[in-house]
Amino acid sequence: MNQNDTVSILGSGWLGLPLASSLQLAGKTVHLSTRTASKAKQLTDLNFKSYIVDIERGLDSLNNVEDFLQANTLVINITSKSLSAFQDLVTVIEKSPIAHVLFISSTSVYSNHQGICKESDTLETETNLRKIEKLFTENTHFDCSVIRFAGLIGRKRHPGRFFAGGKRIKDGHAKVNLIHQLDCIKLIEAILQQQAWGDVFNGCADNHPTKQSYYTKMALSLGYPEPECLITEPSASKIVCNEKIKTQLGYQFIYPDICNIVC
Repeated sequence: MNQNDTVSILGSGWLGLPLASSLQLAGKTVHLSTRTASKAKQLTDLNFKSYIVDIERGLDSLNNVEDFLQANTLVINITSKSLSAFQDLVTVIEKSPIAHVLFISSTSVYSNHQGICKESDTLETETNLRKIEKLFTENTHFDCSVIRFAGLIGRKRHPGRFFAGGKRIKDGHAKVNLIHQLDCIKLIEAILQQQAWGDVFNGCADNHPTKQSYYTKMALSLGYPEPECLITEPSASKIVCNEKIKTQLGYQFIYPDICNIVC
């Protein structure tokens, strides 16, 4: 097996599994992790090399991940926010052949009242997620890039359903920051193809309607009643800038306009 053509993906959920399928179609050997034996069998049935990896169970549970990490590139795509668990993971990665790490982060590292958010900004507060990012970006054993994705929409995540069942829209005048699942996958692939290591990228669509106008439109489009909207003063000012991925990576969005989506 050529490790240079092998990508390990930590996390096989809503984004990880379709990413693995896309990479596999592109000719990559994909190692895919899950936390349960039943899901591992499902992944094997889909012709993936599946591994059971749960970083929150402690370092002892990571003793069997050597095969999973027999790859050139590791994509970390899990929801855990446990700093100690990621510290344990880093120690294991350092002993592996992994040369490149792509850490999937979130635009939640930016303050809701930061205004235009760019990758070069000094963050007002160091969140736990930011500390986890730095575990990887400051490590000298491998090259690391970070993608900070905005809110995820797409297959099985139609934004019109977010406020079904009487859930209210909070801070209705705040701007929406979202990205479609297909753009997430293609942006990850662009970074891998271009070997764009040692950098941080925002992943967010072009337009930013208010939460009130956007989610009302999306709910009505599915036949749901207009959701109740709460207004907060001062309203959150966060707008995630995506200019860097367009200029530096030449990325062209599949869904630049979040009002025209297919889910």
